[in-house]
Amino acid sequence: MIKLYGYFRSSTSYRVRIALNLKQLDYESLPVHLIKDGGEHHKPEYKAINPQGSVPTLVHDDVVIGQSMAIMEYLDGVQPEPPLVFGNGAQKAFIRRLSQVMSCDIHPLANLRVLQYLQNELKVSDEQKAAWSTHWVEEGLRDYESLLEQTEWSGEFSFGNQVSMADLCLIPQLYNARKIGVDLAPYTLCRRIETNCMKMADFQNAAPESQPDAPEDLAPIHGPDAPFLKNAA
Repeated sequence: MIKLYGYFRSSTSYRVRIALNLKQLDYESLPVHLIKDGGEHHKPEYKAINPQGSVPTLVHDDVVIGQSMAIMEYLDGVQPEPPLVFGNGAQKAFIRRLSQVMSCDIHPLANLRVLQYLQNELKVSDEQKAAWSTHWVEEGLRDYESLLEQTEWSGEFSFGNQVSMADLCLIPQLYNARKIGVDLAPYTLCRRIETNCMKMADFQNAAPESQPDAPEDLAPIHGPDAPFLKNAA
C-alpha cells in the first residue's frame, strides 16, 4: 500500500502524483492543508510522520520518504518502467541537471514558507513579495530554456521523446508561474513540452484541479495554449 501525503497546489506533491500515475501505482491520497488552521503540516501528528513538516511524504509499507526528488528516485527502484532517469551517465546527469533547475534554483526561493517569512517576519509588501517570486521564476525558466536550446537531446519532451523526471519538475513550475502571472511567451520550448505532457491523462489527473482536496471551482490554468479538461481520458 502506498500513501501520499500532499497538498493539491503543492508543486512538489504534483511531481510525485505524476510519477505515481505514469508508473501505474495505486496510492491513497491523504491531503495536508498548508493554509488551514495555521497549516496542518505543522501539527504534531503530521510531524510524527515527517519531522520536517513538509509535503509530500510517501509511505510505502514501512518505508517513509520525504522530499519529492528522493521519492521519484525511490519510485524508479520500486517500479522501473517507465524510467524517470535513463540513458548513459551523461544523459542521466543532464536529466537531473534540468530537474534541479526547477527543484533547487526556483522552488526553494518561491515556495510558501519563504513567502510567508518575507511577509510575516521581514514585513515586505505584497508588491515586493510578488516581485521576488517573479524574479526567481523567470530566472530559472530562462536557464531551463537555454539548456533546452543548447542540447541535442531535447525533443518532444525535455529529454528526447520520452517523459523524464525533468518534465515532472517543469510542468508544476509552469503551473505556478501562470498562477502568479509570469509571462511565459518567451519560453517557447518549455511551452511546447507542456503541451505534449498535458495531452497525457497521467499529467492531467495529477493536476491541482483534479485532486480531492481542491476547491470545486478551481479552474485549470495550464493554458491558454493547453485547454485541457479535468480528468480527461
